[in-house]
Amino acid sequence: MAEIKYEVVQRIAVLSERPRGWERQLNLISWNDGEPKYDIRDWSPDGTRMGKGISLSHDEMAILKGLLDELEL
Repeated sequence: MAEIKYEVVQRIAVLSERPRGWERQLNLISWNDGEPKYDIRDWSPDGTRMGKGISLSHDEMAILKGLLDELEL
């Protein structure tokens, strides 16, 4: 399996804390030297391991933001 290269460009927010100290975070991450994307996933306490997550381009995040603004939460 090929190694995945990533760089956390900006830590935006901790959304929640999971068991054993893992945090669900919203970050801006560059994957394999690509354009940074908004990323939501769980991270280990030391930041060296990650869980499955989702990455969104700027345009996808703008669409999601518009949809969330319309919801009554």
